[in-house]
Amino acid sequence: MPFIDVTLGTGRTPEEVRSLIHELTHAAHRAVGAPLSSIRVVIREVEPAHWAAGDVTTEERNAGAAQRDRKPDLGSDGETYDR
Repeated sequence: MPFIDVTLGTGRTPEEVRSLIHELTHAAHRAVGAPLSSIRVVIREVEPAHWAAGDVTTEERNAGAAQRDRKPDLGSDGETYDR
């Protein structure tokens, strides 16, 4: 009985999660010939604040990326001002 355990960050729609379950189940069936009814799939979703790499959480990394992507406000004098 194949058991597939997937951990991923939150943010997928229910349809995307369902599609992942479908694709994994059928991939296991094709790869090892296991009956579909015997294949187990578990999807675990983790909040961005609960997932880290190198002591930086996904939430912190996303906040940093948003900060870097933010365009500065330019005043009429061409100076940069914080929002």
